[in-house]
Amino acid sequence: MKRAIASLSQINPRTSFTAYVETCNSVLKTCSTQGWIQEGRSLHGHLIKMGISSNKYIAIKLLNMYLNWKRTVDVNEILVEFGGFNLVAWNCIISAKFQEGNVDEACRLFDEMPERNEVSWSSLIAGLMRYGRVDESISYFENNPFQDVVSWTAMINGFVQNGFYFEALKVFRKMCECGIVPNGITFTCVIKACIGLREFVYGRSLLSLIVRYGLDHNVSVCNSLITLSLKMGEINLARRIFDEMEERDVVSWTSFLDVCVEMGEMTEARQIFEKMPERNEVSWSTMIARYSQSGDAKEALKLYNQMVLGGFKPNLSCLSSIISASATLVDLRLGKNIHGHMIKIGMEAEVFVGSPLIDMYCKCGMTEDGRQVFDSILERNVVSWNSMISGYSLNGQLEEAEELFERLPKRNSASWNSVISGYLQNKQYDKVLEVFSKMLLSGETPNGFTFSSILSACASLASLGKGKNIHGKILKLGIQYEVFLGTALTDMYAKSGDIESSRKVFNRMAEKNEVSWTAMLQALAENGFAQECLNVFEEMQRTSAVTPTELMFLAVLFACSHCGLVDKAFKHFESMERVYGLKPRNRHYTCMVDLLARSGRLREAEDLIKAIPFQPEANAWASLLSACCTYKNEEMAERTVTKLWELANENAAVAASYVLLSNIYASAGRWSDVMKVRKLIKEKRLKKTGGCSWVEVRNQVHYFYCEDGNHSRASEVYEILELLMSEIVPVKILQVF
Repeated sequence: MKRAIASLSQINPRTSFTAYVETCNSVLKTCSTQGWIQEGRSLHGHLIKMGISSNKYIAIKLLNMYLNWKRTVDVNEILVEFGGFNLVAWNCIISAKFQEGNVDEACRLFDEMPERNEVSWSSLIAGLMRYGRVDESISYFENNPFQDVVSWTAMINGFVQNGFYFEALKVFRKMCECGIVPNGITFTCVIKACIGLREFVYGRSLLSLIVRYGLDHNVSVCNSLITLSLKMGEINLARRIFDEMEERDVVSWTSFLDVCVEMGEMTEARQIFEKMPERNEVSWSTMIARYSQSGDAKEALKLYNQMVLGGFKPNLSCLSSIISASATLVDLRLGKNIHGHMIKIGMEAEVFVGSPLIDMYCKCGMTEDGRQVFDSILERNVVSWNSMISGYSLNGQLEEAEELFERLPKRNSASWNSVISGYLQNKQYDKVLEVFSKMLLSGETPNGFTFSSILSACASLASLGKGKNIHGKILKLGIQYEVFLGTALTDMYAKSGDIESSRKVFNRMAEKNEVSWTAMLQALAENGFAQECLNVFEEMQRTSAVTPTELMFLAVLFACSHCGLVDKAFKHFESMERVYGLKPRNRHYTCMVDLLARSGRLREAEDLIKAIPFQPEANAWASLLSACCTYKNEEMAERTVTKLWELANENAAVAASYVLLSNIYASAGRWSDVMKVRKLIKEKRLKKTGGCSWVEVRNQVHYFYCEDGNHSRASEVYEILELLMSEIVPVKILQVF
């Protein structure tokens, strides 16, 4: 500001009056927009002293400045200098009233004007449209004697602002029929209407008109055409429009950035971003959002820091993206810093950023802080409710999640899915099915995510009947061939023991990804179809572009282990790192140990455990111990159980190893050692985890544990068991004789 005033003092108004007035106008505009009242009033005093404050150009700038500051006394003084009615001054006052939101006063002043011009009518029409008073705006437009391109464009833009896209196109057509030539702003508004209506054929037809009126190189029009092309899915057309532009602004570059982002070409998008001569909040937000959505949260955070250091103010979209990135990183400190910044700029109560904040706190395990954010949101929508319900579910607070769900004013499929996924994560599979039944009774249509969760519950319960029923519902909705549902069905049938149906679903899938191939391989391996598992693995390598993963190799090694295919197992195990660059993990080594142990090659199994380049897991020693029991190798069993006790921290794992050792001693007739081990089990109060069985009767799942008396009908169950035992014993006696 000081430099601007200094440059003003260097200009002699008598010899360079035009330059002096232009500089004054520029400085006054800056004072107005920046709110520099003291500097503006000082400059006004200087202009009075110089005797040029009554110049009409300067007087209008002074009037606008005081109107912007809402200083009524100063406004009236300026109006006195105009000496009564002045058309330009009245137009300025009416525009100021609209900016204040005082629409009725603006209309009153317009009606009292003794004279009006094109600016007066266009300003009123645009102002009324801006505040949603469409009917009044139409009425004034129809009475407008100056129906030029500006007023027609004001009407079109007003309809677009209020979501009346079809009416906007009708007005545009009528405008052309009246012989009014559209300008760049007109076409920009019409293209927005086409996008809103998804009238892409109409939008494409505008290209010839744009060329006809010589606006094909207009920056705003080209920017709108790039957006239209993206919405039509014509990426190449958008790229061509950008390449042919003679002049580009920051919006042009940002629009082209959108092109690269939509195509998923993040490397090229980043190159374009780095080449941009000028960036705005939208271009920064576009890049940050895409990195956050693609899972590269660290890069999103890096860009955000650069943006803030560059003096750019993050918008709601940008803040939402960076909060999501901090949730992905589970970085509570970062999330709190961003939350603090939002509080400073007064955005903490905005629902658009409130939901990601809730998600961030809940993913960091801070559900109380998430609830505080939820309670602070002034106008909650279904997304914010769902975020809080999901947060409670994620942290196992199912009672709180259900209580909030019951209070939810309006539910959608995501609301139901939040509760269902909570019970699924906490392995309450019967509750998953119960909530799903309520969802169907409510009339809400399940989506793919819902069915995927329900099928996962059915798979965990091995409830084939329920799973088939769900499959029928999926077929009715026609979504059975979606890759994630096909994968869920494959897994459900496999875990329910119906490998044939699992294979049929897998074969009918039009698209197979890494997860679906893994599900099929695991299904065959775990159900003993070793050779078929290997055949499917070879088929995947031969016919698809999917690269084998660690889980796939685990399934192949598991299949080989349970069928004694030692040579094939070693071939695949060695190819992991040599061919695919995958370093075997603990579970892969355990599989190989189990394979050798089951095959009776105990010494090789023990040597392999010792050769593992990291700490072996307890299961590797447990597999060797189990094989020692099978092949009656007491010496190795004693060494193995010592190692197992050192590694196994869980009570059940230690207990199981003691039991196995006692069995080995018993099979060798070393009864004194058996008694010692049994005594140790009692002294250490070790207890092996009891088995669990379940059965589904009339859509209800019943669980039974070893020596369990908690079931509501336990007494009846034991009575039947006693009856069965009484029938079984005589049969055994007869068989002996």
